[in-house]
Formats: sequence, C-alpha cells, structure tokens
Amino acid sequence: MPSPALIFDLDGTLVDTAPDLLGAMNAVLIAQGRRPVDPQTLRHMVGFGARSLIQQAFAATGPTATEDRLPALVDDFIAHYRAHVADESVPFAGVEETLAELKAGGARMGVLTNKPQELAVPLLKALKLDRFFGAIHGAGRYSYSKPDARVFHHVIDELGGAGSSALMIGDSITDVKTARAANVPVILLSYGYTPDPAHGLGADAVTDDFRDIPALARRLMAEKIKPA
Repeated sequence: MPSPALIFDLDGTLVDTAPDLLGAMNAVLIAQGRRPVDPQTLRHMVGFGARSLIQQAFAATGPTATEDRLPALVDDFIAHYRAHVADESVPFAGVEETLAELKAGGARMGVLTNKPQELAVPLLKALKLDRFFGAIHGAGRYSYSKPDARVFHHVIDELGGAGSSALMIGDSITDVKTARAANVPVILLSYGYTPDPAHGLGADAVTDDFRDIPALARRLMAEKIKPA
C-alpha cells in the first residue's frame, strides 16, 4: 500500500515569500499613484491568489480596483513578481531538512497552492525545493482552486496514490476548508500569513515549528485508521 501523501501549501507554509510579494505589490500600487503597504498588512492579504491580493491592497490604499482594470493590474503584478520571485524569499526554518527527512523515509509529497502555476514552479526551483515534490499544482492548471477538493485529489492522483490516505499541511482557513472538503486531516503552521490565529481555525493540529510535521503526520494518520 502506498505511503500517505503529504500535500503542502506554499506561501506561509514552506516559504516566506512576503518580501518579494510586497515588492511586486508595492510596485503596482506606486505605478497607480497609491501609497505602498507595509509588510505586516501585506502578510494578512496573502494566500488567496494574485487577484485577491490586488483587490485587498487597493481597498487598503484607496478606491477598490474595478473589474475591468483587474486583468491589467494582475499582469503587471505577475510580471514584476516573476522577475524577482526569489530575491528575498527563503524557506522557513526547518523546512529543507524536514522535507529531506520525509523524502528519505519514502514520503510522497506534493504542493497545492493558489499561487499561479507560472510562479510557483520557478520559485520552488530557484530555492531548490522542487526536488522534494512529485507534483506541484498552482492556480491556473484548472478552472477551480483551493478549497475545491477536486484540486487536492488531482495532486493525489499525480502522486500515484488515488484512494490512499493523505494529509494537508498549510497555514490558513483555505487549507482547513480544502482538507475538510477532501475528508483528510490538516496541520497548520502558526507562523503563516493567516489574518486569524491558526489555533482558532479548526485544524487537527497546529505547530510553531515545521520540524514537528513528521511526528504530527504519523499521529494524525494513525488516529485516522484506528478502528472505531
């Protein structure tokens, strides 16, 4: 039987991308005559895709962006961000060594993010994290995204584990909703970008340290398969 699949969110879970996202967002705001947003404000806007990020940033700095302007603003944001995707972004503490430990132990791992696919893959490659994952699914691969359970199952299928046990690991309510929709356990990292404290989002486990993931995953999977 295949080992359980571990499915990770990206921004705020694996990688601290806030500095480069901030740079790209502020470049768009300044070009539109807006004031920049500060790092703390930006951190609570991340995790729902580029379109949502722009809408939130514009609402925080003046009139909201109209629907007809959004496509061009998204294009400007992505162009700037793509050129600086890993200038200052770094894996969170313990991520690289923990992923290496999990892979050495035979874990099947994938990434499921609402970051556009065209940005998620280059970021992971630039940080040399892509080598740990058998599947990377970002926004744009399908017409739907997290928390739709279908994208979760697409990742599982690509990992060769259709019908096997799995676990979601993230930092936000979107990750909790994805896990609930897919009927799998979920672990949240408390250091992520959620505007609401991770401990209050209804996850099966919450930790401050990515290095706790292997032990927590083993516990949750054991509890899931325990006879009633």
